[in-house]
Amino acid sequence: MEGPQVQLVVTCLVDALAPQVGRATLAVLENSGCRVDFPEGQTCCGQPAFNVGLTGQAREMAAHTLDVLDATEGPIVVPSGSCAQMIVHHYAELFEGTDRAEQAGRVAERTRELTQFLVDDLGADITASCDGCSVAYLYSCHGLRGLGLEAQADRLLESVDRVDLDGDKECCGFGGLFSVEMPAISAAIMDEKLDRVEASGAETLVGGDVSCLMHLEGGLRRRGSKVVVRHIAELLAGGDE
Repeated sequence: MEGPQVQLVVTCLVDALAPQVGRATLAVLENSGCRVDFPEGQTCCGQPAFNVGLTGQAREMAAHTLDVLDATEGPIVVPSGSCAQMIVHHYAELFEGTDRAEQAGRVAERTRELTQFLVDDLGADITASCDGCSVAYLYSCHGLRGLGLEAQADRLLESVDRVDLDGDKECCGFGGLFSVEMPAISAAIMDEKLDRVEASGAETLVGGDVSCLMHLEGGLRRRGSKVVVRHIAELLAGGDE
């Protein structure tokens, strides 16, 4: 049975720095029977500006995003808990009491993080694969605390050799611009996380947010670690990404 028409919002970091995640997300959605559109004109959702209190600039970027997405139909799928949370929760805050409030509500109702859409909405019969490697999973803060994402990744990772990661629900230290404004604290949190990753014995570290994964991958490379870092979409796409 053919799946729904969906709109893929790939996110800034995926577009600029991790295109393989975008290709994997497309493959996963298409393999699950979805017809995928990529809305032209999509750009930053405004989260970085919003996080540092630049509400005017954030509102401008969010308004553009709303206009682009509100002109489409079907679920809006985002391979990022942080960007999805921005659209789902914070757009309402930015446009409360304005003539865009209803538009923000319409777009928020249609927006889903990738694992959330696959498990909760689509009920997709899909599982991850990692060629026999051991996997540790990182629950990123925005997805976990902002959208309640936990069981979705657990379900999708049932078929891999998964190892326990101590502190898997604790912050990795990235925190968006926090890592720029407070680099010493960010690095200290990251180092503790990396100690735990290496102690877990995992060969592959997996997560659902490119931002967190890039932060940790940089730390692992500086250590000379052999741990491979991948977005969950890449494991779900198998050899099709």
